[in-house]
Amino acid sequence: MSNTATATRRQFLGSSLLGAAGAPLIVSARTVGRGGTPPSGRVTVAVLGSGGRGVFETSQYPFFDNTEIVAVCDAREDRRRKARDTLEKIYAERTPGRGRGIRMERDFRELLARPDIDGVYIATADHWHVPMTIAALRASKHVHCEKPLGVSVEQDLAALKAARRSKKVFQYGAERRSTPESRRALELVLNGRIGEIRKIYVVAPAGTTGGSPTPELPVPPGFDYDLWLGPAPWKPFCADRCLEGGGRNGIFVIYDYTLGNIANWAAHPLDQVQRWADRAGRTTPPVRYEGSGKIGEVGLFDTAYEWDVRCTYEDGLVLHMVDDGTYRQYEDAPHPEMPWGRKGVTNVHNGAVFIGSEGWVIVSYEKVVTHPPNLMESEIGPNEIHLPDSSLASIPAGMPRGQQQVSTAAHHQNWIHAIRNGTPPVCGIETAVRSDLISQLAELCVRTGASLRWDPKQETIVGNEAARRMIRRPMRKPWQVA
Repeated sequence: MSNTATATRRQFLGSSLLGAAGAPLIVSARTVGRGGTPPSGRVTVAVLGSGGRGVFETSQYPFFDNTEIVAVCDAREDRRRKARDTLEKIYAERTPGRGRGIRMERDFRELLARPDIDGVYIATADHWHVPMTIAALRASKHVHCEKPLGVSVEQDLAALKAARRSKKVFQYGAERRSTPESRRALELVLNGRIGEIRKIYVVAPAGTTGGSPTPELPVPPGFDYDLWLGPAPWKPFCADRCLEGGGRNGIFVIYDYTLGNIANWAAHPLDQVQRWADRAGRTTPPVRYEGSGKIGEVGLFDTAYEWDVRCTYEDGLVLHMVDDGTYRQYEDAPHPEMPWGRKGVTNVHNGAVFIGSEGWVIVSYEKVVTHPPNLMESEIGPNEIHLPDSSLASIPAGMPRGQQQVSTAAHHQNWIHAIRNGTPPVCGIETAVRSDLISQLAELCVRTGASLRWDPKQETIVGNEAARRMIRRPMRKPWQVA
């Protein structure tokens, strides 16, 4: 291909991402086929962000015949090479002849231009989730995006509009939805087994402070740092900003790239609450946010590391968002001995806590715990409320059987089935935005140090002008989501 043709294609894709009215005229791989694969064959997937999470989740793909990974993308050459080699090795061991020649790309826009890719799995740093989602949808690709969704209210609403317009399948990466235990726990809550819901806690691990912007370092060879930053502000390269090691990877604790654990880890229990809320008829997020927290002020890490925010629905029900340390201070909350960790230690580390008039249910990432203790044995009748079952009917031979491997495989398979069959995914864009907005608004309450109200009709903040101005976050040119 000539340099002129390549430049033209990049300009076209860039204009699509930046909000051009027309979408790229790209034909699906299911229409043209890929190599010898017939049109009714496998769904072809590219992995955008081929670090640890991206490889972990897609390592289950070779065990299923209805999909195939055809490309990996990352701004870092070492990561995309490692991802390709890891996935090709699994394919070679599991299904010789499949998964050969997985392509590598530095720039995700190059992959979105390819006609042999049906969908993308986005596992980048948080600040790229929505820009890549919108670009992929406009390029007629199905999207499976990691949580949390956006880094601003504006981004969430833009993703919602793009998904509605595209008619492609969007799956939110809240894999806890695809575990039988959590689904059953929510069905018990919905069917009144703990009585009337009096209060809900959403608990997530506290954040981290510190980090250093020095020493400034040269960008390693093969690392496209400008593309890695993308819409985030330009900052000097340093180890604590974006290099793994010692638990100090800044993408989880620097406000330029994330809201921190109040959104990242909290996305798991928030999604469980939202799944309950959707079925219970609560179609809008809480409208009043009151509370406080602590933001990192010394060092590089500047997200909330403690938070205590009461989020109140229109009917007065309180969803109380707290970090795990703060949660232990509340006497009205259950503190059972959890089924992991040191004997006798009570610690809800990451979970949704439903407190009812006749008992409680804790849907944690690792386990469901209830009171009464035998609640999970309660029979749910055929005429009671049942949630969609997206768990695996069976685990393929040879596939790792760890809880995360099984739940992530089930969640991705639900996405693949939705693409192939035209059925709704278990965790679509509407519910993703509803739950993510709660994180966004709670974080703004903490960051501004003042209460706020959310107007669901106007989709804006009232009563806190500072927070209202922060609905939109500036994006480094030429990137934008409008």
